[in-house]
Amino acid sequence: MMNKKYFLAGDIGGTKTNLAVFTNEGDTLATIHEKTFASSSYSSLDMIIKEFLASSDIQLKCACFGVAGPVLEDKADITNLPWTIVTKQLRESCGLQSVHLINDLTATASAVPYLTKDDLHTLNSGNALSRAAIAVIAPGTGLGEAFLTHNGSNYTAHPSEGGHCDFAPANEMESDLLRFLQGKYGHVSYERICSGRGLPNIFDFIKEKGVYPEPQWLSEQLLQDDPTPIIVNAALDEDKQCQICSATLEIFVSVLGAEAGNLALKVMATGGVYLGGGIPPRILHALQNGDFMRTFRAKGRLSDTLDDIPVYVIMNPKAALLGAAYYALQQEKFNG
Repeated sequence: MMNKKYFLAGDIGGTKTNLAVFTNEGDTLATIHEKTFASSSYSSLDMIIKEFLASSDIQLKCACFGVAGPVLEDKADITNLPWTIVTKQLRESCGLQSVHLINDLTATASAVPYLTKDDLHTLNSGNALSRAAIAVIAPGTGLGEAFLTHNGSNYTAHPSEGGHCDFAPANEMESDLLRFLQGKYGHVSYERICSGRGLPNIFDFIKEKGVYPEPQWLSEQLLQDDPTPIIVNAALDEDKQCQICSATLEIFVSVLGAEAGNLALKVMATGGVYLGGGIPPRILHALQNGDFMRTFRAKGRLSDTLDDIPVYVIMNPKAALLGAAYYALQQEKFNG
C-alpha cells in the first residue's frame, strides 16, 4: 500500500474551472479542499492554480487536469477559451514536480471504475463481462467519447475524437436532417446533432420542414437566451406540450442511442456503456422512454450482443474531477 499523498486535480472548461485537493487511503481518494472559478475571469490556468494554492497550506507535488480539448505532446488549447496549457510551464510557475494533462473525457472515463451505484442511473441492466472494455459517450457542449481497457490489474482510459465521425442517418427523417446540415456545414458529424450545440440544429431543421408550428412564447424566449436549455425545458414540460421541442429531443435521443451503440461495437464494450456530460442527467425521462435503447440495440445481426451490454447515466457532476485525481494517483503508483 502506498503512503498517503496529496494530489491537485482539475476539470478545466470554457465556462468554469473546478480544482480540488485529494488525498489517498491506499487506492481510495477523499476530497480535502475544493473550489470553482469562472474561467473567463482569468487569463491563464496558472493564475487560477496560484490563487487556489494560496488558500491552502498543503504542499502539493503532483497534479492532473482534464481539459476541454485535445492534448498533444503535453500541450492543450482549450475550447472556448484563449488559453494554451503546457505542462512544463505549469510545473515551473506553480512549483509542481509532475503535471499531467488529459482530455476531459479521458478524465471522466478514468472515474468510471470508481463510481458507486449512487453515482449511476441504469438504462439497461445487461450482463457486464469482467475486465471487458468499457465505453463512455458524453453529450455536453460538444460530444465527447472515450473508452477503457483492462491490463490485468486495472482499467486504463483512452481518448477518442469519435464524436466528429460522419453522421449516418437511420431513416428518412434523419436523411433529410443530414441533407439540411450538409447545406449548412458541409461535413456533418454526430456532434452536430448529439450535443448542446446540436440541439438547435435539429430544432432549425424541424422548423424549416414545417412539421410543427413554433409557438409565439417560444420564439420570444429563443431570441433572448441560449436556445439549448429552452428547447430541452420545453420538450420536458408536460403542461405546455411543445411539439416542435418534443420532436427535437426525440431525434436527439434516437441519434444518441445509435451512436452509443456504434461506439459499443467499435470497442466491444461488453463491460458497459456510460453516458456522461451535462445533458443525460437532465433528460432522464426522455432516455427512459424506449427510443434510446431501441436505436442502441438496432445493429442487425449483433442486436443480441448490444442487448446484453449494461448502459448507465453518470449522475455525479464531478466525475471528471474525480477521474483526474485517480489518473494522478495511478501515475504516481506507476512511476513509484
